[in-house]
Amino acid sequence: MTISAVVLAKNEENNIVDCLENLSWCDEILVIDDNSTDKTLELAKKHKAKVIKHSLNKDFSQQRNYALKVATGDWIFFVDADERVSPVLRDEIIQTIKNNPREDSFYIKRDDVLWGRLLKYGETGNTYIIRLVKKESGVWAGKVHEVWVGKSKAGELTNVLLHFPHVTISEFLKDINFYSTIRANELFGQGKKTNWFFIVAYPKAKFIQNYFLRLGFLDGTQGLLLALFMSLHSFLVRGKLWLLWQKK
Repeated sequence: MTISAVVLAKNEENNIVDCLENLSWCDEILVIDDNSTDKTLELAKKHKAKVIKHSLNKDFSQQRNYALKVATGDWIFFVDADERVSPVLRDEIIQTIKNNPREDSFYIKRDDVLWGRLLKYGETGNTYIIRLVKKESGVWAGKVHEVWVGKSKAGELTNVLLHFPHVTISEFLKDINFYSTIRANELFGQGKKTNWFFIVAYPKAKFIQNYFLRLGFLDGTQGLLLALFMSLHSFLVRGKLWLLWQKK
């Protein structure tokens, strides 16, 4: 059984080298590049990755589904440029596909490390995402925060995938603006509407949930900032959705 690693990238020159070196054990490494303007392509090619330019078009599912088509491995392992695979997770993945499992996809626990602190609580404290899938066993759905729609029930791996997002606050804010625009347009396309009450109340409820109910305050300053920024994301999604309906 062979495995293809897929990295979706755009202007990831600060992350791509460490990411690709971390995936050298895979039979094939694909970098699906969304028109990078920095050194991402150059660095990826130097590290023996197969680079394919393919526009994201504000739709992460179509980007991942495109990768499913062009990857040649029996199994596809999706990794973001700011994620790292520990040796124990690597060994578990290799052993899992070697045993020809009944499952066609697997959840992997992802732990966020934000500005030097491992987050154990809040919104990201208990995150499980499907990242290892068998070729032709399903498709991705949703333009952002995409989900795997598989033919069978997913399994679950034991070891964690480490995530090092948002090196700076300005980068965090830029990402929030980008993802909230995609999500607002997705909701608009589904005919979903909002009003002043939800624009105000939803972000407040989001903060209470993440910071207090999910114990985000135990993650210190990083936990506070994460809760605030994710509430901002909720505010922007609904504010932008409202504006889209006003322009119609």
